[in-house]
Amino acid sequence: MKCCASRRVIRGLAPGLVLLLFGSLAAAQSPRKGGYIENIALCNGSDRTSLTARIDGCTAFIASGQGTTRALAIAYNNRGNAHTAKGDIDRALQDFDQSIRLDQSSARPFNNRGAAYLRKGEYDLALKALDEAIKLNPNYARAFVNRARVYLRKNEYDRAAKDFEEAIRLEPNLEGAWSGRCWTRAILGSLQAALEDCNKALQSWPNDAATYDSRGLIHLKMGQADAAISDFSSALRADPKLASALYGRGLARLKRGDKTGGDADMSAARTIQAGIDDDFTRYGVRNSN
Repeated sequence: MKCCASRRVIRGLAPGLVLLLFGSLAAAQSPRKGGYIENIALCNGSDRTSLTARIDGCTAFIASGQGTTRALAIAYNNRGNAHTAKGDIDRALQDFDQSIRLDQSSARPFNNRGAAYLRKGEYDLALKALDEAIKLNPNYARAFVNRARVYLRKNEYDRAAKDFEEAIRLEPNLEGAWSGRCWTRAILGSLQAALEDCNKALQSWPNDAATYDSRGLIHLKMGQADAAISDFSSALRADPKLASALYGRGLARLKRGDKTGGDADMSAARTIQAGIDDDFTRYGVRNSN
């Protein structure tokens, strides 16, 4: 499930780690040569701009020497986000660090640095960065979501729940917040409230593997094996390598008496993620077979 597997935090771009688009970068300078505006547009990026083009645009803008300090900080942040999306976390961290050195007043590069450290498994450094992001901007819902995910990795579920709740209060339509709170409440045993959160999430994001996985856990803990299998199977259609959904479906199949199918699912899950048996024990679900 979410705490120790990669399902919740690393799915291409983690939910909550979004490429930031800054119109202020374009307004920061007057163009002095032909490719300047084009580089700004590439660095700002869009859904149709490739990650390589974004990186190249930001690099060219930085190298041009034409940007203000604030514009350069934005360019480094944007390039860091593109590196994160490509999975080059070390380069991303270098860019976020440079962005922060240039402008320590912006919460965004602190948030992005925290999310990058989360992906590296450096949780204390992630918390330090995210705490600073929230200090700079107490209304930054994405930073609360990312910090909640760090707390999940550290098995600090009460703190995670509080951060997800704050994110929902600040930005009720933020992807990941409802599903994250669903998962956290499921672990803590507030199953009906967790179910309501997952249902809410699926209304807006009906193809989210992590949310189906979370709801599968809820049904599993409620003793509803058929519903659990259905949800875990939905999660696996969206993400066939989701170890937690395989393991959960295996447990549900065992509860229905399908030992062959259950053992096969659980074995496949262990191949993908070592230690998943211990994870489920911590979630409050044990294999009694």
